[in-house]
Amino acid sequence: MLALSCAAGAQENPLGNVHTEPPVPATKPADPAAGRVLPRTPTIHVESNLVLVPMTVTDERNRLVTGLERDNFYIYDNNVPQAISTFSTDDAPVSIGVIFDLSGSMSSKFNRARQALSEFMRTSNPQDEFFVIAFNDRPAVVVDYTSDVDDVDARMVMLKPEKRTALIDAAYLGLNKLKDAKYERKALLIISDGGDNRSRYVEGELRRAVRESDTQIYSIGIFDQYAASPEEKSGPALLSDICELTGGRMFQVNDVSELGDIASRISGELRNEYVVGFRPTNLRHDGNWRKLKVKLNPPPGLPLLNVHHRQGYYAPTE
Repeated sequence: MLALSCAAGAQENPLGNVHTEPPVPATKPADPAAGRVLPRTPTIHVESNLVLVPMTVTDERNRLVTGLERDNFYIYDNNVPQAISTFSTDDAPVSIGVIFDLSGSMSSKFNRARQALSEFMRTSNPQDEFFVIAFNDRPAVVVDYTSDVDDVDARMVMLKPEKRTALIDAAYLGLNKLKDAKYERKALLIISDGGDNRSRYVEGELRRAVRESDTQIYSIGIFDQYAASPEEKSGPALLSDICELTGGRMFQVNDVSELGDIASRISGELRNEYVVGFRPTNLRHDGNWRKLKVKLNPPPGLPLLNVHHRQGYYAPTE
């Protein structure tokens, strides 16, 4: 049966004490925590020629749609129809990296944003693991992999917003750290109020890393409608673009009181995904980018539905 559902005293700042290695060229991203160079990870997990595509479905009112079956989905690889080999709707655990804006402009929003992060984790699968990267002038891992929400809460209280915004560097570091994740399913949640004005990496390098990753990206954008700088004005477009590349979404916050509800909604989407697997009919290992398209054949009587999925993947090279 088809179901429609609405996911409903001064302390020292640890960010200043965490050493982070400077970025290296985008072709070989470094793991700051381990001080070693790691190989690239291809977009979408490919094992035994199986491509897995996680996706969510929403209706015209942007409500989450659950209860669809394998026969409701059609998938195309470079416009070539593919036979669906596997189909799952299980609430499998996820490794989640949180990219938390700690720049000075977040001062008035920090407490609400911190509470929203707690709400997100408490409504997630209890087996999910999390890490938190906070960023201002530079990114740093302030909470390493854990499933202990209380521990994350306690560490976040110690942080203090200040300085500028190295958003791109922080997202890049998060993608790299997810290479050490426990679970096959991976996600980033970015909580930020503006564009980048401090990073060493550039937008093109981040987009390339996102395409090569097997990570879904969601973001909560707490944007100022009177953004003063070009970087702040470009912030919404950047976050929206990298989310859509992965099948995630960017939620723009108009009122900070909405933060908790939006965080709960994102955790609900991650827990109610369809994961479709197919074996490409194109067997060439040419390393080329292949575009994905998903079409729905919904049960009769339903309104127009929208499917959110990653836009493509790189074919293997070996």
